[in-house]
Amino acid sequence: MVAGHQERIDIGCSHAEALAGDGWEEFLQLHPCATVFHTRGWLQALERTYGYRPRILTIDRPGGGLRSALVFCEVDSWCTGHRLVSLPFSDHCEALIDSPADAESLLLQLDETAKREQLRYVELRPRKTASLLDAGCRLTPYCDFVLHTVSLRGPLEQIFRDTHKECIQRKVRRAEREELAYSVGRDETLIHHFYKLMVRTRRRHGLPPQPLKWFQNLVRCMGESMAIHLAYQSGTPVAATLSLQFRQTLTYKYGCSDERVTNLGGHPFLFAKMFEYAKDRGMEEVDLGRSDLDEPGLIAFKDRLGGVQERIEYFRVSASGKKKTSSAPWLRKLVKVGCGCAPDFLLRGAGNLLYRHFG
Repeated sequence: MVAGHQERIDIGCSHAEALAGDGWEEFLQLHPCATVFHTRGWLQALERTYGYRPRILTIDRPGGGLRSALVFCEVDSWCTGHRLVSLPFSDHCEALIDSPADAESLLLQLDETAKREQLRYVELRPRKTASLLDAGCRLTPYCDFVLHTVSLRGPLEQIFRDTHKECIQRKVRRAEREELAYSVGRDETLIHHFYKLMVRTRRRHGLPPQPLKWFQNLVRCMGESMAIHLAYQSGTPVAATLSLQFRQTLTYKYGCSDERVTNLGGHPFLFAKMFEYAKDRGMEEVDLGRSDLDEPGLIAFKDRLGGVQERIEYFRVSASGKKKTSSAPWLRKLVKVGCGCAPDFLLRGAGNLLYRHFG
């Protein structure tokens, strides 16, 4: 083991006191690259829902306190193998590194851990790669995404004017003419309205929905850092988003809608409300999340919201060296058709069964 290095394991919801005692939250508040995906609440929700055990590799300062850290979850599945992921269902999870020397020490330790525990692979999902690549350790590129962010530093009126005139501004005004109502919170009624729309949306995309308990655990574990935003017409939910908050960043994590009333402009209306919500709370940035490169429609929508693009790349340690490849088109089509035809209870059951294997 590298001198001065310490591995901390099993830090999750059952060890919240130990995590707090180690100063994890204090470390996150000070590190410039920390995000909501590093927080104890997010780790707790992952463990409660999917059984993923958080593990943290750290280097301490000589006088005490954390200096650098890599945080993972252990995913142990008979279907997809035993591996460490940083972090499951997280769009990005930056390595919280103080220096290239610390990055090299942590990556060497990570490589030893992968070999010792015979892991299938270790996956890193950084937003910025310079600190890891400068370490000189072998990292295998795995897949690429586009990340969008919107700055909230200007006046709210200017932020709205920076959105696309036809695709966003016009639809927001249509929603206002239709007198769509807006609600934000995290109570059980909002969760169930959100989840009903989520099932519809995932069916439309040919995928099962995440388990309901995932969203319920986000509320329990993240408290006021998590919010559901809902748009209604005459009391009927038409669109919803779920946001997460950490320091000065509001992260858009999930969105869903009723495709039968898309013409009402519910989704653009919600983003305008979400920007206003973030601005009122002193946020300086909205993280619109990652998009697959083969999702040009989603990328274009985020562009039209005023999002600034950046490319992010995931890496693997002790991987096969091959980049991610798409599954066979016939298989994807079969899954999509199956999800489109399955009744809701089967679709939800598939999500409950499958998601823990694919973090």
